[in-house]
Amino acid sequence: MEAAREIAIVGAGPAGLAAAITLARRGLRAVVWERNAEVGARFHGDFQAIENWTLEKDALDELGEIGIGGSFCDAVVREGVFFDGNGRARTLRSRRPAFYLVRRGPESGTLDRALERRALDAGVEIRYGTPCRALPEAAIVASGPKRSDAVDVGYVFETDHRDGVWAVFSDRVAPGGYGYLLVAGGRGTIASCLFADFPRANLYLERTLDFFRRAVPFRMDSPRRFGGTGNVHWPERARVGSRLFAGEAAGFQDALWGFGIRSAIVSGHLAATALADGRPEAYDRLWRKRLGGLVATSLANRRLFRWMGEAGYAWMLRRIARQDAREYLSRLYAPRLWKRVFAAF
Repeated sequence: MEAAREIAIVGAGPAGLAAAITLARRGLRAVVWERNAEVGARFHGDFQAIENWTLEKDALDELGEIGIGGSFCDAVVREGVFFDGNGRARTLRSRRPAFYLVRRGPESGTLDRALERRALDAGVEIRYGTPCRALPEAAIVASGPKRSDAVDVGYVFETDHRDGVWAVFSDRVAPGGYGYLLVAGGRGTIASCLFADFPRANLYLERTLDFFRRAVPFRMDSPRRFGGTGNVHWPERARVGSRLFAGEAAGFQDALWGFGIRSAIVSGHLAATALADGRPEAYDRLWRKRLGGLVATSLANRRLFRWMGEAGYAWMLRRIARQDAREYLSRLYAPRLWKRVFAAF
C-alpha cells in the first residue's frame, strides 16, 4: 500500500492544528513542527474570545464542520458592561451569543489542549521543541505574528467575583484600544490592549487595574502576568508557490479589536484543503472569498475609529445599547465596497 503523502506544518497554534486535523481527515500525513516544548506556550491561561458576529452561521457550528469540536468553551457571552472614555457604563445585550470565552495555554481545559487532543486522535504527528529548519516546497506556515501592531498586557488570576464581561474604551488606559476584565468559573483575566505608545504598556496596565477596581470592585488572587503581540495589517502574502500562510503568519486578524481565533482556524482549514486537493493556487481564492472582505472591513473600521477617537466609541456604545449587540456588530463588520477602498489608503 502506498504511504500517505506527508505535509509539513509550522506552528502548533489554532491555525496549524486546524490545518493538521483537516489533512489527517483527508488521509494525508500531517507533521507539525513546533519550536516550543508544548502546545499553547505563548499563553498563561488568559481568556480570549471567539467572535460570533461576522457570519450568520454560529462560530461553533462552523468550527464543528471543520472538525474542531469539543468542550473548550468556558463561557457563552450574550451580555457585557462597556464604559466610554468618560466612565459612562452601558450594558450591551444580544439574543444570540456575541462571542465565546476560551482559555489559552498549556494547562488542561484550554483551547490549545483541545485542539492538540483532536489532532493526536486524528493521527497527526507533533514534534515539540523542534523548529522546522528546512521548509519543504509544499507546506503550511502558521507560526504566529511576525510584527507588533498591537500589544496586550495583563494578569490572569483567581477570584470569587461573579462571571461577567467588562471593557473600557479610553486612551488613558489603552491608546487606540481598550481595557478589559473577563471572569468565568472563578478565573479572571484583566488586560490593556493598546495600539500605540508600547514602551509605556506597564503604565496603561496599572491604569486599567485602577479603573476596574473602582468601577467593578473585584478580588484578584494569585495573579500571574502575561503579554503578547498582534498583527493588524492587510495580508501581504498568503501563498508563495506551494507554501501557504495561515493565521497571523498571513495577517488574518481583526484589526479593530483583535478577534483572530476564528479566522486562524478557518484559514488553516482552507490552506489544508487546497493542498489536499493538489491545488495550492486555489488558496488565494478560498481565503479571499471567506476572509478577505472581513480583513479589509476591520482595517477600515480601525482607521475610522482611530480618526473618531474616544468620541467615536462613545457614539457606538450609545447606538449598540439601543439594539441587539450582535446584530449591530454584524452590520459594522459587513464587507462594503467603500470600506475596501478606505482600507487601501
